[in-house]
Amino acid sequence: MPSDGPAIVLLHGLNASENAWQDVVPLLRSYSEVYAPTAIGHRGGPPVQRRPATIRDVVDWAERYLDEQHLQQPHLVGHSMGGFVAIELARRGRAATVCAISPGGFWSSGDGFREQTMGKALSGAAMARLLRPITPFVLKSSTMRRLWFQGSAAVHGDRITAERGVEIIDDYLACTIGKEIFSTDDQQIAPLDPLPCPITLAWAEKDALIRVAWYGQNARERLPQATFEILPDVGHDAMMDDPSLVARTILACTGAVKNRKN
Repeated sequence: MPSDGPAIVLLHGLNASENAWQDVVPLLRSYSEVYAPTAIGHRGGPPVQRRPATIRDVVDWAERYLDEQHLQQPHLVGHSMGGFVAIELARRGRAATVCAISPGGFWSSGDGFREQTMGKALSGAAMARLLRPITPFVLKSSTMRRLWFQGSAAVHGDRITAERGVEIIDDYLACTIGKEIFSTDDQQIAPLDPLPCPITLAWAEKDALIRVAWYGQNARERLPQATFEILPDVGHDAMMDDPSLVARTILACTGAVKNRKN
């Protein structure tokens, strides 16, 4: 049975949905109550109230979600865009702990990294939409799944099922705010020192989208008291590559598991 401690809230990345966590949630439920909402403007999530949307709108939505669920200070886990949201919620005093997996937002104004990252994140949409009718057949091949996702999402895309691969693509194509979020340099994580709660920055070793080589130093400087870790042999979507590793990392960050064994 879950413990009596704070719940765990899982916040997905841009162009994804709650489905991003489907292989991780079962590994957490015996330790804690788990919530995995879908953000505004994403497939299955609430509609956006104003356009263009910014990351601040997503943070505001997430805080409203916590209020609606009567969660004052849960453990927050965020991937990519969700990592940004989790850190900003902590800034507002809404987190017991934060585990940010390859978080977005650690670029600097004018360094060009945001443009490169978002360009790669949004590239291929037209081709994916064109190929959507034959995608279920293409992804039946494990080799094709690995090749399809290795560019920006995962290094072991062959580990997921064909059905899961189609789900990921449908989430990507259905996001209505992909071109709006992070469209300006000012949408970045500001320094946070001291930390309002324990924060772990868990970076995917083989992340080809939000590269630790580009953003790691900024992250260390802006959150100098945060714990900084590298998740071995996983790409940007670490939950796709190794859900067990992600679950163990989350449980260690929340204190549910004291001794992590990667």
